[in-house]
Amino acid sequence: MSRNLLNLRVKLLRYSGVSVVAVAVTQVVLWFGLAVLSWPALAANVVAVTIGAVPAYLMNRSWVWGRRDSHSVREEILPFWIYSLVGLAVSTACVALADVWFASTAILMLANLLAFGTLWLGKFFVLETILFNQRD
Repeated sequence: MSRNLLNLRVKLLRYSGVSVVAVAVTQVVLWFGLAVLSWPALAANVVAVTIGAVPAYLMNRSWVWGRRDSHSVREEILPFWIYSLVGLAVSTACVALADVWFASTAILMLANLLAFGTLWLGKFFVLETILFNQRD
């Protein structure tokens, strides 16, 4: 197996681990907003996605792609947040639809999870090829 393919597999495995953490943070915040604070579904989703994106960015940058240099707003942070906003838009639409059809916190959480799941692999390749690629 080539070194590049092995490196890509390690990154994908680490990316999966980061995703587990980010999903857990997002889901806990979403549940808390819905079940404990009784927020509207859309507001709870926006807050949950925003909070979950912070550890996702930091962990992906440092642990998955090994970036230790200074953060670039234009080359890293802004594109990461734009992609996160796309995920927010998709998940918010899914949560809004689920909220119309179902009166269940579990279904709303599942709608959020499925929306981000559809974007998961694409995000890996965006991070790998554009955001966190090592510039020589």
